[in-house]
Amino acid sequence: MKKEEKKENTQKTKKGKEQGIGYFQDPKNYVNRELSWLEFDCRVLEEARDKTNPLFDRLKFLSITASNLDEFFMVRVASLKDMVHAGYKKPDIAGMTAQEQLDKISVRTHELVVQQYNTYNRSLLPALRNNGLNLIECHEDLTPEQGEFVDRYFREEVYPVLTPMAVDSSRPFPLVRNKSLNIAALLKKKDGDEELEFAMVQVPAVLPRIISLPVTTDEDHNETRNVIFLEEIIERNMQQLFLNYDIVTSHPFRIMRNADFSLDEEEAVDLLEEIEKQLKRRQWGEVIRLEIEDKADQRLLKVLKRELEVNEEDIFEIPGALDLTVLMKMYGLDGYDHLKTPKYTPQPVPALMNDDDIFTNIRKGDILLMHPYETFDPVVDFVRRAARDPEVLAIKQTLYRVSGNSPIIAALAAAAENGKQVSVLVELKARFDEENNIIWAKKLEKAGCHVIYGLVGLKTHSKITLVVRREEDGIRRYVHLGTGNYNDSTAKLYTDCGIMTCHPLIGEDATAVFNMLSGYSEPLNWNMLSVAPLWLRTKFLRLIERETKNARAGKPASIIAKMNSLCDKEIIAALYEASCAGVKIHLVVRGICCLKAGIPGLSENIEVRSIVGEFLEHARIFIFENDGSEEIYMGSADWMPRNLDRRVEILFPVLREELKDRIRKYMELELEDNLKAHVLQPDGTYEKPDRRGKLPVGSQMALCEMAVAAAKNERKKHEQEETARVFIPIESEN
Repeated sequence: MKKEEKKENTQKTKKGKEQGIGYFQDPKNYVNRELSWLEFDCRVLEEARDKTNPLFDRLKFLSITASNLDEFFMVRVASLKDMVHAGYKKPDIAGMTAQEQLDKISVRTHELVVQQYNTYNRSLLPALRNNGLNLIECHEDLTPEQGEFVDRYFREEVYPVLTPMAVDSSRPFPLVRNKSLNIAALLKKKDGDEELEFAMVQVPAVLPRIISLPVTTDEDHNETRNVIFLEEIIERNMQQLFLNYDIVTSHPFRIMRNADFSLDEEEAVDLLEEIEKQLKRRQWGEVIRLEIEDKADQRLLKVLKRELEVNEEDIFEIPGALDLTVLMKMYGLDGYDHLKTPKYTPQPVPALMNDDDIFTNIRKGDILLMHPYETFDPVVDFVRRAARDPEVLAIKQTLYRVSGNSPIIAALAAAAENGKQVSVLVELKARFDEENNIIWAKKLEKAGCHVIYGLVGLKTHSKITLVVRREEDGIRRYVHLGTGNYNDSTAKLYTDCGIMTCHPLIGEDATAVFNMLSGYSEPLNWNMLSVAPLWLRTKFLRLIERETKNARAGKPASIIAKMNSLCDKEIIAALYEASCAGVKIHLVVRGICCLKAGIPGLSENIEVRSIVGEFLEHARIFIFENDGSEEIYMGSADWMPRNLDRRVEILFPVLREELKDRIRKYMELELEDNLKAHVLQPDGTYEKPDRRGKLPVGSQMALCEMAVAAAKNERKKHEQEETARVFIPIESEN
């Protein structure tokens, strides 16, 4: 290190010490978690607005913003409302009370919804029409021929499914289900007085929401595909549902309910049964958001507001179709592949492209898996082979979220039926996957697996599989550790990493993890793994502090960390202190980031970037320079209080230099990304990197190309080896 740099770092360290740890923990140096999340959804929306993206990809991104916002309200906004109702006044990390957060969230979400529908109405719908797909937004715009078609469709397909519900003295206001799309109407009796009555009908989710109409051809013989939403067909035919009434007005509406249930796990006799009860309660939780057409009759809105007990600030008057998650269905329409990013096929893992079985390959050395660039099949194959292998004695696994028709569940069930010892921790408290996980847990139990329904007071979020196998030289333990779920479907969409190893010390730690989960065996120490909630926070703080000390001593010091969210105050304060000491810190944080970057005297050595691309960034990777003896870790935990204090999480080291090189290259590409990256500015906004004079770099695209090239090179190597074996020269008798 140059003398000037060393002097500068000493000055920064001195400044940091003068400010004290209190300065690093001052609320003004933190961003509110919820507002930071909303900025993430804005970054996703920016991809929907970006005209360099294929048109149908833009539809998909807009759909994702809507889905994200739904969950945000059902969980985060609901939680804040619960705090307000309970009189909870304690400020958050940024010094804001729950009510102050709700006030700011309301303003920001209304702005976000306006941006969503500006994108939808002014950009996407015209672009779809220009590409031969016309969405008829209002049933009044149908041609006579189209009207005849939809009326027939209503009579034959829709009418038999509908249940109109009127409200009067004998029929109370109906239960409106969470997230359901409904049409509300004000009715007047034919030949009766002028009194208005309320009625509604739910738009049935069992029917397709997008209905294709006959294709039309213009005078230049250009064909246009016409579609209409189901609610418009129903609204057109509302009179058929209330024959003795005139329809005064009718409009679609939709509500969000509080879905953030809490469990008294200490009092619950049967955790599975208690969660099943709570799932039903989600349908009648407090209404926290009402969406209705912006041109809705105010008399109708007044009824909904009163009956649903919704606040004015929680009403969103929508200038277009409600529930834009429907755009994901539109993305799935056939015939528009030319308007989408070409589908990527995950590549084979080079280390496994041979005739050896999975266990033989793992014994050759640790194997790095990088999804979705490389296929998730080896993870499934690992469990399947173990289930069939007569030498395998036991399989142990944690499951947080799995796919709807999970091959891993099937393999675990088969293993138990084959007489193996199978232990599975199924986390029943995985939000919005509770029902799915209950089904799988019961299936595994029926097959003879020992099923653990999570731990009291904790969520088990770690991703670990242990296979115990009898071999010639004794018992050997094979372990898979990952950053993402054992979900073969999302593994094609989420960027995650994993390691397959038979390292004896990791095997010992894996056994200790499962003993801790299934019993009360708390290990005295760990060999290689670090586990939350008892040990992981200390591990991270110690690693950050080591870099801080190295920087103060003039030694090389840097941190590169990638995660989904960063909002832990103690970790952020440690990063601020490290920055003031001169540690160069590069963070890739997809979503929430409560840290402020680039603030002089606080975080001028910290850069934060968020990547929003074709795949969902999900891996957790941590690189510490350690005075030239670099250490690389991966794991299941973000730098959030819930991960470090209230979940079972695992951090594991990457040991082989060859694998370290690959991960380093992975992170270098993400730090060079200038196409899909957004860089956090000192004022809290995010901006795309300045590309002037630079070649375009899209990290996800580059990693896809690298995976394709690696698989191609491995195939070529095998072909050359095969050719060499076939043409071995025969020695002459001389």
